[in-house]
Amino acid sequence: MSKRFAILGAGRIGQVHARAVSNNENAELAAIFDPADAAAESIVERYGAARMDIEEIAADAGIDAVLLCTPTDRHAEQIEFFARAGKAVFCEKPIDLSSSRARECLDTVEKTKATLMVGFNRRYDPHFMAVKAQIDNGSIGNPETGVIISRDPALPPAEYIKRSGGIFKDMMIHDFDMAVYLMGSVPETVSATGSVLTDPEVAGLGDYDTACAVLRWTDGRQMMISNSRRAVYGYDQRIEVHGSQGMVAAENQRPVGIELATEKGYTRPPLHDFFMTRYTEAYANEINAFIEAINGGAVEIPTGKDGLNSLLMAEAALASLETGTVVKIA
Repeated sequence: MSKRFAILGAGRIGQVHARAVSNNENAELAAIFDPADAAAESIVERYGAARMDIEEIAADAGIDAVLLCTPTDRHAEQIEFFARAGKAVFCEKPIDLSSSRARECLDTVEKTKATLMVGFNRRYDPHFMAVKAQIDNGSIGNPETGVIISRDPALPPAEYIKRSGGIFKDMMIHDFDMAVYLMGSVPETVSATGSVLTDPEVAGLGDYDTACAVLRWTDGRQMMISNSRRAVYGYDQRIEVHGSQGMVAAENQRPVGIELATEKGYTRPPLHDFFMTRYTEAYANEINAFIEAINGGAVEIPTGKDGLNSLLMAEAALASLETGTVVKIA
């Protein structure tokens, strides 16, 4: 059954979701809200969506679902507002910068029985899904250790960093969710470190541009995560899981998958430049899953609980960095 969508926020991620919705035969992009005229009008012109305010979207019975691509400090209140309005809600991570506020929000979602999906798009990447399938079918035996590498090509703007909640809640939170997705449960403890290596301004903003974390489960399994805000060679996204009977890995992806061999040696094209192109298929698959969930299909999606779990892991990682100790995840 086709669904009509509204998007709040016409920035980079809003543009990505607008394309995914518009390219889906079971979806229609009905409305866009953004106070920035140029950003909103670009979606209106490209996809034919109507420009509406938040109250109009909530009151429109013809709109089935809302995609929240707004700043994080607006997420919880907007989830609650649209849940009470009877809309299905898709929210980019995180639900909030505070786990206590996130819990309050999820109480409202439960009371209203709203469908809520949190935007952990990497679960829908075909390459990462294939890694998960090999783990689940027993190809590598019992998973024991893993490595997740996630490195952005460059620092985001200072204004973004100020509102992001920091590298653990903004960037590594994707990797925390991926660790739970691959290993099948939430770890018990985290040990984390962080540094400022790219630009002293990051320290002045109270954040880090380089961070590592080690997750440990109660049965001894471990997962190592490496993040950096500077990868001069492109958008670096790799995972590896080692098990009792083997190993499975997903390598970096390139827009063009060729290899050239000459007298100078072997060369390959550069990596994707950022998430907008690297995860195109993942965003499309994510919207498909959301539509299926709205229609009552038997599909697993990242729920509010998954969003809360990853936020708790991020809070524990920051506490570990600040105290220099291993911290138990709430």
